[in-house]
Amino acid sequence: MAPDNSAVGWAGTLTVATRGPDGPGEVLVKMRGGTEAYLPWSEQPLAKGTNVRVFNSRGGRTVDVMEWDDPT
Repeated sequence: MAPDNSAVGWAGTLTVATRGPDGPGEVLVKMRGGTEAYLPWSEQPLAKGTNVRVFNSRGGRTVDVMEWDDPT
């Protein structure tokens, strides 16, 4: 499956914690005037409510995220 890069670069908030390499969580990404749900993977476990930035798409609705402090 080809990557869907539409979420790359956007910010979101975890609604389900990630478990690092042990499993994904769920993130709501703010984009195009609304929000879209994705399955986020992270290098380290991240808690529910963490603000993240999408930096890679794995295809489908699966993305890689990193913790991100929103400057606004």
